[in-house]
This record gives sequence, structure tokens and C-alpha cells, in this order.
Amino acid sequence: MFRRLSDQVLASPQISLNDLAEAKALGVGLVINNRPEGESDDQVPGAEVEATARALGLDYVAIPVTHAGFSGPQVEAMASALAGAQGQVLAYCRSGTRSSLLWGLAEASLGGDPHALSAQAAQAGYDLGPVRALMDMLKAKSGA
Repeated sequence: MFRRLSDQVLASPQISLNDLAEAKALGVGLVINNRPEGESDDQVPGAEVEATARALGLDYVAIPVTHAGFSGPQVEAMASALAGAQGQVLAYCRSGTRSSLLWGLAEASLGGDPHALSAQAAQAGYDLGPVRALMDMLKAKSGA
């Protein structure tokens, strides 16, 4: 269920509380929840994911992304979370798509190559095409 976007980052559809132990066994040190609360009746509440993650010794951060799109503060929060993570990162949302898109934007804002990021995401089964123009802009703005 976890898909590798990079050496450091995994993306996933909605996780269960039991998935957190598997994530820890894989070396995950930070869980990023990209789902807004109450998006669907079958989602595990973020507070429960956070409590279980912390009980396992994992860090947790919520950076909710709605279907309305991405904002500068969300990209900055994701970039900051990735930069400060100890160990691997597991980012999840309903399908993993918003997590992968936000990862691509954050990495581009840090100077990552949009073409290479798109290829990495494609290998994991995700398409960064919807945010490619934004990635190019963020990469140019990064000065890298």
C-alpha cells in the first residue's frame, strides 16, 4: 500500500492504525496527514492517527489539502516537514494523489528538478502533471 516517491518519502492512500506499526518497521519517523477531517465517513480521524503514531514514537503533522488545490503555506509546511524529518516520511490522503502532488511542489520549492520528480512519482503510480507548471515556477523561484 505504501508507494515510494523517493529514498525518504512514501505516499499512501488512507492508512489504518495498524499500518503505523508497519510504517515504523520500514523506518518511518514522520507521518504526514494530508486529509482534511471529515472528508469521508470511512476515514480514520487524524487525532487517532496522531495518538497512535506518537505512542509508537513517530512524529506526526497534519497538512490538510482539500480538492480546492494547494496554497503557499501548505507547500512551505510540507517542505519544512520533509527537511526536518528524522528517518523516512509517510504522507497519506484518500488515494495518495494529493500527498504526491504536495511532495512534488515542496521538493521543487527546495530546488528539486521537476522532470526528475515527475519521473519518480510516475514510478510510484502517481502523475504530477496537474501541478507541473507550479513545480517549474517553484523551482525557478528557489534559485537552485
